Amino acid sequence: MPEPVAPVRLRMRVNGADHRLEAFPGERLLDVLRLLGMTGVKEGCGEGECGACGILMDGRLVNSCLVPAIQALGAEIVTIEGAATDPVLRQLQESFMERAGAQCGICTPGMVLAAGALLKRRRDPNEAEIRRALGGNLCRCTGYVKIIDSVLHAARRLNGAGEGHP
Repeated sequence: MPEPVAPVRLRMRVNGADHRLEAFPGERLLDVLRLLGMTGVKEGCGEGECGACGILMDGRLVNSCLVPAIQALGAEIVTIEGAATDPVLRQLQESFMERAGAQCGICTPGMVLAAGALLKRRRDPNEAEIRRALGGNLCRCTGYVKIIDSVLHAARRLNGAGEGHP
């Protein structure tokens, strides 16, 4: 009979707060984050294809359904719940609301974080770059037009363009 698997002690920083917890070796980061109350992290497909579970881990966009929790040991994680303290993510959220980029809300957290990862690398992306950055995120409600418009709007705002600009 195989030996029982013991949980592993983890320490990670989620949205600026330190967390110490235990997780089993095969446990997904998605499940651990949801247990910590991060309900903005959604499980869509469970296979890393839809982006609903997207988070920023050490500044990189990752699908938390594919990441074993143990890989987050010592990591800095940002979920949509932490967006309010980040100027880029906050502006994206505002632009998604103003430009109707959010519909049912399942994909929105992942879209905002994916767009945020892009805007942190490139402050003035074109439509093709935005489409590439959002390529791993599926939306079942829109044709992506308003989502892309929301990201372009946020980029303009972050670059100092006011309401008078298209």
